[in-house]
Amino acid sequence: MKYKHIFFDLDGTLWDFDFNSNETLLEIYHLYDLSNRGILDCKEFICTYKAHNAKLWDLYNVDKISQKYLRRERFQRTLKNFGIHDFKLSEDIGERYVELCPKKNKLFPYSFEVLDYLKSKYILHIITNGFEKTQHIKLEKSNLMPYFNQVITSGKTGLKKPNPLIFAHALDVAHAKNNESIYIGDNLVVDILACQNSCIDGLYFNPKKIRHKENVKFEISCLSQLMEIL
Repeated sequence: MKYKHIFFDLDGTLWDFDFNSNETLLEIYHLYDLSNRGILDCKEFICTYKAHNAKLWDLYNVDKISQKYLRRERFQRTLKNFGIHDFKLSEDIGERYVELCPKKNKLFPYSFEVLDYLKSKYILHIITNGFEKTQHIKLEKSNLMPYFNQVITSGKTGLKKPNPLIFAHALDVAHAKNNESIYIGDNLVVDILACQNSCIDGLYFNPKKIRHKENVKFEISCLSQLMEIL
């Protein structure tokens, strides 16, 4: 293969965001005794949070809201759906979530096997829209940090995918060329179409096998398939 550099997304690609987030939200549900505050169904609480969080992240990714606003507002809106109007509680829960969630370490199957295989052949990096401190905690707690040469976060650079400037910045700090690089991510628009718009080959990690009509360079549903392609 022509590639020398492989750039990975983190959340939803290596680090199992859905599993780790669900575990954290379940923990929070019990820590704050939310059942006795009127939220009788934990699954409904988690689904409601996820809906608000996704919408707010869409706004954050295009610079329409701040990191501080996102962290506070996602739980405030969630609690409000259950008739709980308590700013202090939503703020406390928001801070606790950010404290607990990055320490979870569930990865997608074959993460270590694949990284061990790739590390001997390519220079590996991370490009993530996550917050600087949060993403480094995830990498450290899940024992991923030793695999990566550069870790580029939107929190540190002030740039977010799908902005082409974050890919240009990543290539620059990694001393990489776009025609010698490939990007692996789970978000078809923010990761794959975005990197391809920057003339970087994209490899779409699609574990749920979501149907789409986009033209992507490569597509896999299990990380183990990377050892067949790269």
